[in-house]
Formats: sequence, C-alpha cells, structure tokens
Amino acid sequence: MPVRLAHRLLSVAASAAILLAPIAPAAAADPSRAVERRIEAAAAPAHVSVSVSKGAFRNGDDGGPTNGGVTSRIKDLTDIEGVRENQLIGYGLVVGLNGTGDSLNAAPFTKQSLQSMLERLGVNTRGATLRTKNVAAVMVTANLPPFGTQGTRIDVTVSALGDATSLQGGTLIVTPLMGADGEVYSVAQGSVAVIGFNAQGEAAQVVRGVPTTGRISNGGLIEREIPFVLNNLATIRLALRNPDLTTARRIAAAVNAFIGKGVAEPLDPATVSLQVPKTYQGNIVQMLTEIEQLRVEPDQLAKIVIDERSGIIVMGHDVRVSTVAVAQGNLTVTITESPVASQPAPFSDGETVITPRTEINVDTDKNRRLAILREGVNLRQLVDGLNAIGVGPRDLIAILQAIKAAGALQAEIEVM
Repeated sequence: MPVRLAHRLLSVAASAAILLAPIAPAAAADPSRAVERRIEAAAAPAHVSVSVSKGAFRNGDDGGPTNGGVTSRIKDLTDIEGVRENQLIGYGLVVGLNGTGDSLNAAPFTKQSLQSMLERLGVNTRGATLRTKNVAAVMVTANLPPFGTQGTRIDVTVSALGDATSLQGGTLIVTPLMGADGEVYSVAQGSVAVIGFNAQGEAAQVVRGVPTTGRISNGGLIEREIPFVLNNLATIRLALRNPDLTTARRIAAAVNAFIGKGVAEPLDPATVSLQVPKTYQGNIVQMLTEIEQLRVEPDQLAKIVIDERSGIIVMGHDVRVSTVAVAQGNLTVTITESPVASQPAPFSDGETVITPRTEINVDTDKNRRLAILREGVNLRQLVDGLNAIGVGPRDLIAILQAIKAAGALQAEIEVM
C-alpha cells in the first residue's frame, strides 16, 4: 500500500507540474525548468485538427496550426473548371399591353417584327397603317445552368427595347434564345411579371421601380444540352475565386491530407490541379463532394477599398502601418448674420429699422494635436487613433492616401 500511495502522489505531482508549467513566472528564468517543459511537450501527444466530418484540415500552408482565423469550405472558395453557366439572348415581342407599348412610328423595328410575325400566321399587313400601342419589342436574356438537360425550365428576363412605358400585363411570344455560337439552346414564352409601376395624370406622374423590365419564372425551356462528361475526367482543376498563392497551397495541403499525397498540386495563384486517384475513378462526384466540404483558412492581400463618391472605406484585417505622425486640421472661418429690429419710442415719429449684426468666429484648430501611429499597429488601433483626432470619412480618405505616399502603409489602396 505505501508503494502504491507513493506512485499516486508522484502522478498527481507530475500532473500538477504539467498544468502549472505554462503559467509559472519563474519557469522562463530557470534553464533546467525550460528543459523539463520541452521534454514534457515532446512527450505529450500531438493533436492535428483534420475535420470531424472526414476532414476539415485546419493546418496552415506550412503544416502548422492556423492563427485562429475564420475557415471556409473549399466549395465556397473555388469553382470547378468547365462547370459554369452560359449566357443566352434572344429578341421577341410582348403583346397584350394596355396602351403602354412601343409607338410604331418611333420604333420601326417593332413594326417590322409585328408584320413578320403576322405574315407567318397568314395575315398580310404590308402597306397597312398600324397604330397599335399594345406591342413592345424586347430583349430576352437567360443563363443556361451547367448540366442543364432537355425539358428543364429556367428563368428569363425581359427588357424593353423601344419607347414602351411599361410591360405590366404583357405576354412574351415564343422567343428562341441563342448562345454565343448562334445555336438555339432554349425557347421562352409566358406572362411577364413586373415589380415597378408607372401612373400619371394631366399634371403629375409617379414611377416606382423599373416597369420596362420584367421576369418570367420558369419561362424558358431548354431544347439543347451542352455536352460535358465530368465522370470521365482524369484531371480536375479548381479555379480560385480570389486568386492567392497561400490559399492555393492551403487548399492543396488540405486535399492531400484527406485523400493522400500527390493528389493536389497548386499550379498558380488561381488554379489547383487534382489527379483523380484509382479509388475514385468512375466516381468523381463522390470525390468532389468530399473535397468541397474541407475547410481552409483563406489568405488575402492587405487592401483598402475607397469609394470617394459615397465616402465608404473598407479596410482588410492585415492592414499595417509603420511609425508615422498624422495631423489633421484647417482654418475655419464662420460668419453668422443676426439682424436686430430697432423699435422707435412710443408716440414718436420714428420708424422701425433693421440693424445688422455680424458675428465672425475663427477656428484655428488649436486643440487638434499631432497623433503618432506606432509601428505595426493593427486595423483597430489605426481606426481608433484617427478617430481620436476627430477624423471623418472624407478626411480619412486623404490621410490614408498620404500615409501610403509616405511609404508607411503596408496595404494596397483601391479607389472605386
């Protein structure tokens, strides 16, 4: 019993030493204690954060843990090369408008289109005078989704081409939608739904939204498919939506940690190549489904985006500033006019006179001080320091550009 009790006491003492070692103030000063801490750390099991659901790889590009940043799915960071939408466009007619269509004299293309359509239906209108205002020429646009099959319906957008004032209540006549190669891939038809409206009277007019643009939900019918066999590919390329070397390397490292070494390789800041292993040949869908759920911490350039028109400033997390002094202030002269009415004495022949009174204030900004931004300050410290000297958004734009010109701002400035 004494021997077992002694072993238990030693185990408790060792556990207490391990728990207290990171916070003991004298440990850093004692070399022997530092050696003990390194031995204990080496003996402790290593924990690698690779996903709970088959692998959210939380390590950085060097194999070490991340700095507590926000991780994102590979699905949200990349696109599969070749899997994309295709734009479709067509020209058609919207009929059934309540006098809000094109003026046929002002829009000759509408008149020609109407005559051609009626001739195809067996109605000859050549030489006749057409004055209808219930027809409008429109451009029809849509996006053909990837892997869209024949018979699948898609949404289409209808936009007026002539001088029509509203498409509300109109119906789009059968309109072929063509791709960039000139081939017809879809056919659109249906009632146009318009959000905006236009109401007017003799002396006033009210317009809300855009009544000359509408949408037909499920108004397009796919007639031709774009051939693309994903399951037969031997190599898949992931295209980064925000190209970055570090992010590309982290994505490749996450995939290799989950599937195996040599599967993923970053080719450039915008592309990661995937070699389909034998275990996934013929079942690439499963491979991509598992890969796009992996989580990595995306990296980005230190950037400041400025919109001078609205005064909006957006600064990234990695913006850093070297030691620099900033002063902001201008001479402000304020002139205030306060006229005073001078009343005559009672029962006198005097008149009321307006006496001018002018007040002039000069603000030299003596209370504004020179602020020093220390080297390596982060985004929060930069904003707090500039706000402390009373800097508004407009002045902040000029100050950031001046700091950048002085070489003290380690970030890219993009002016919209």
